Amino acid sequence: MPSQLGLGLAALGRPGYVTLNHAGDLGGDYDPAVMQSHAHDVLDAAYDAGLRYIDVARSYGRAEDFVAFWLAKRKIEPGEVVVASKWGYTYTAAWSTSAPQHEVKDHSLATFTRQLAESRERLGRYLSRYQIHSVTADSKTLADDALIDAIARLREKGISPGLTVSGAGQDTAIRKSLEVHRDGKRVFDSVQATWNLFERSAESALTDAHAEGMTVVVKEALANGRLTHANRDDDALFSRRVAAIREIAESRGTTIEMLALASALARPWTHIVLSGAATVDQIRSSLAARGVAYDAELDERLRAFSIAPADYWRARSTFSWN
Repeated sequence: MPSQLGLGLAALGRPGYVTLNHAGDLGGDYDPAVMQSHAHDVLDAAYDAGLRYIDVARSYGRAEDFVAFWLAKRKIEPGEVVVASKWGYTYTAAWSTSAPQHEVKDHSLATFTRQLAESRERLGRYLSRYQIHSVTADSKTLADDALIDAIARLREKGISPGLTVSGAGQDTAIRKSLEVHRDGKRVFDSVQATWNLFERSAESALTDAHAEGMTVVVKEALANGRLTHANRDDDALFSRRVAAIREIAESRGTTIEMLALASALARPWTHIVLSGAATVDQIRSSLAARGVAYDAELDERLRAFSIAPADYWRARSTFSWN
């Protein structure tokens, strides 16, 4: 079955995010009511085009609230869409783009218990999947027996357990997750990982996860806006690669963002590719990527632009909130 597009609300649920030109996408108007209306416009465009996977998190500001209100307004029944949320980060920016700290990471059982209650209060029966937010290679989270026991019991509530991974050791974190079992059954049903034309290091582990029956979700396919026509950044790590990929895209009659999304959709191990669209036009661009012709020769040319994971994630950590 071909990979499907989903919509992630990291850039829609809070004023600040690390996507390039995020402030411009939101028009600089951070009034919560205005932002909710804007998010609903993007959700409407996505849903009307057939997208049925929505990704939110406790740390995405009011993203869960925005989605809950939209689901009620559209009279969408539970089960008609997959709503995946995440726990493990607490939003601390107080609706500011210039806060000294935007979120705090804590993978304790206490945080899981608190944030699960918060997510269920907002999303109710719509909450389909609950994921650990950003497990890294050196994380001890997957070895916390009491926490894993609690996560495994999510199924009793009709919620599918999952995890997202990040950092230069995504492959290590993914393989660790495959070994986590309770009562003879693997605990995690899904894994969400960063994959894009710059950061391909998780491919082998994601292939294994797919083969084991996990749902594989790709995030940051546009590298937080670096793989878009709007990127005119002169960052030494990205600029030469961006210019070359843009040239290849134009030679094939498409745009760099459509080509980047098409490359993610073409992965044989991918089930869902998240669009991080922050505007209706960006959703339309994401949808158009499904029509981009993609072949092995093109993939081989694009493989030359990958970046060593340590370098990629070092640069990723410096991206500015805006």
